[in-house]
Amino acid sequence: MVGFVLTGHGDFATGVASALEMIAGPQDHFEVVPFHEGEESEFPGKLTEALERASADGNGAIAFCDLLGGTPFNQTMVLSAEMGANVEVVAGVNLPLLLEVVAERTEASTVDELLATALEAGKTGVIHPMLDVDEPGGEDDGDGL
Repeated sequence: MVGFVLTGHGDFATGVASALEMIAGPQDHFEVVPFHEGEESEFPGKLTEALERASADGNGAIAFCDLLGGTPFNQTMVLSAEMGANVEVVAGVNLPLLLEVVAERTEASTVDELLATALEAGKTGVIHPMLDVDEPGGEDDGDGL
């Protein structure tokens, strides 16, 4: 199974992982590595260990980061390059993206297949819905949107 590592600033990763587990249940091969102020020297080691565990079965891993250009992303990029093939990085993670990739992840899934799913889900998971608020005297079609 492709392993997942989720990282980000402060409690972002633990919070998103908590929401993910609430909705989709506990996840196998899913590591969470928060980055807190004052832990700059310990972070690379924790991240390395998580990436190694996530990719240990040989199916590769995807690291999901909160923000392009931040310390968690930068460190993950460096470490993934050092680890070689089959460890990929996605920046700008959101909950809909993670829900989609965990739903699609099976023993037969590849890193490339899950990357494609993640990128599409990340884009479609951000929307601007509008309520259909009827003006006085207007007809209500009953759908609410």
